[in-house]
Amino acid sequence: MTVTTTDEPSAAGTPPSGGARLLERVLRMRELAVLAVFLVMIAVTQAGNSRFLSEQGVKDLLLNAAVLVLVATGQSLVVLTRNVDLSVGSTLGISAFAAGTWLHGGGNAVVAVLVAVLLGVCCGLLNGLLVSLGRVPALVVTLGTLYVVRGADSLWVGARQITAADLPAGFADFGSGGILAVPWLALIALAVLVATAYYLKHYPGGRELYALGSSPEAARLAGIPVRRRILAAYTCCGALAGLAGALYLARFGNVDSGTGSGYELTVVSAVVVGGVAFTGGSGSVYGAALGALLLTSVGSVLPALGVSSVWVLAIDGALLLLAIAVDRVVALRVATALKKSPGPRRPAMAKGNAGA
Repeated sequence: MTVTTTDEPSAAGTPPSGGARLLERVLRMRELAVLAVFLVMIAVTQAGNSRFLSEQGVKDLLLNAAVLVLVATGQSLVVLTRNVDLSVGSTLGISAFAAGTWLHGGGNAVVAVLVAVLLGVCCGLLNGLLVSLGRVPALVVTLGTLYVVRGADSLWVGARQITAADLPAGFADFGSGGILAVPWLALIALAVLVATAYYLKHYPGGRELYALGSSPEAARLAGIPVRRRILAAYTCCGALAGLAGALYLARFGNVDSGTGSGYELTVVSAVVVGGVAFTGGSGSVYGAALGALLLTSVGSVLPALGVSSVWVLAIDGALLLLAIAVDRVVALRVATALKKSPGPRRPAMAKGNAGA
């Protein structure tokens, strides 16, 4: 039986469906919208306070965002897989105190950072094992480890406190130093951000995180090692939370048992506001970084305009609700576009050879 096919473009040359084009366009617009809101907010603040964008003012904006950008980058990896890590604040806190304790005992600064990262890796690995191998819902697991790590931190730290006087002068100087208005911490966060974005775009393991978040069952049928990818995402998230803890110590020079408390909500807000879909499978770490920059800037903009800082949480909540509403609208529009897009054309049978 001879089979011929109708003329159609090859898979490589087939244009993306209406739903895919719409999703890609909206994601780009989402990041541009966050950037536009940030720039407008900065411009309005500068118009009302001419000293806002001084060299020190720009440096403070970047310093405030650096730690959140790091944690949001790690959180993005987890959210892309349709999961979440609510323990990042506790991980940051205990890692910061571990680094401070090492430095207070006369340890090397580089080793202190490695200790913080290693502790973060352990926390992330625990979450990843429970979620991927234990198949326990991520929300339940990480909510539990949030309290477990926070409790362990409180028992270990007690009433003690690490202050700038307990740290080497060079470490504290590094936390506030930089090149002109660009602090070292911001450069580290940028390097991690670019490396993570490159991995997600150019390596199979990164692209598989998107596939896993879009449809875990389809990813499993396609041969993607689902458990391994989830475990890797949580481990990287924990490592970046640990690194952020060390940089938090360098930035503020003060750590106690309450460090990082409630930080997980700010991280999740930054990720969602930046366009990473909470249902997984779409978004970028660049968007999450823009979300982090926007949220941290709100805390600097309001006092500069003479507005009470009590409005910061209300504005953060409003931005989060708006982002969730936009995600829902986009999901509905993409679903509608996919339903309207024509299906693949089937091969046609050659009439004269049916009995061959």
